Amino acid sequence: MDHITTARAALGPLGVYLPISFTRSDSADDQREGARRLERAGYRAAWTNEVVGGKDALVQLGVLLAATERLTFGTGIANIWAREPQTLHAGAAQLADAYPGRLVLGIGVGHAPQAAGVGREYGSPVKTLRDYLERMTAETWPPAPSATYPRILGANGPKMLALAGEAADGAYPANLPPAYTTEARKTLGADKLLVVGLTVVTEADPAAARVAAREKVSASLGLPWYGKAMERLGFDVSDQDTLADAVVAHGGPDAIAAKAQEHLAAGADHVLLMPPTTDDFLADVAELERLAPAFGTLG
Repeated sequence: MDHITTARAALGPLGVYLPISFTRSDSADDQREGARRLERAGYRAAWTNEVVGGKDALVQLGVLLAATERLTFGTGIANIWAREPQTLHAGAAQLADAYPGRLVLGIGVGHAPQAAGVGREYGSPVKTLRDYLERMTAETWPPAPSATYPRILGANGPKMLALAGEAADGAYPANLPPAYTTEARKTLGADKLLVVGLTVVTEADPAAARVAAREKVSASLGLPWYGKAMERLGFDVSDQDTLADAVVAHGGPDAIAAKAQEHLAAGADHVLLMPPTTDDFLADVAELERLAPAFGTLG
């Protein structure tokens, strides 16, 4: 069984983003407890972010892999400005060797200020990431472990999707509608792994949920590429209600499950729920535990 087939089986149709913000540091004990609780709730996969200079995603996943029995973990994403490419490969291979079939490495080029923060030139995102991927497997001494793991690229546009299909094992787009998932699957082909990040609002009141979903969309439209991407997919970016309904899973558990199912029907192998975070990590985990029973029929 190849590592993509293994990853599909391990991930299952749905996973969750660990509710850790970019601006808060949660204790290792809380993270271990949270991961165990998500595993007991029936989730098969959990994903984490990375903060350049603030949190090393591979170290974090080493702690959480050791604390759990079956949960598969992914990076969403490991930022290329956090470490040299050979170091990223060696670290991921060591985790894959220690915990076979339980790691998916999502890799992304991040943003220009992150590159500048470590004294590097951002350059063309596609060229920069292509060069990084080529260097990941450059020969080193001593050599990295031989264990294999899937590499997927953060890919929110057609050029990065094409690179993911050519030079990686798949793609991880996020905050985009099912129409983009359809496009991504066509670009990647059937033999690549497609993980889709789905923004979630868990507010039960429909009116309040719609307001929160619009706020998520409005924040995304502050990124120059995002409006262009939505317009390319045929959306009117001034109609934020329609955008919110297309992009954000909002409302009760059944509504969230239905939106995840739209992406699975459009070609996703795995939908990654990206929930809101508060100042209380374990309270956010409890909210994910509450939602879990609604997801048992996805696939």
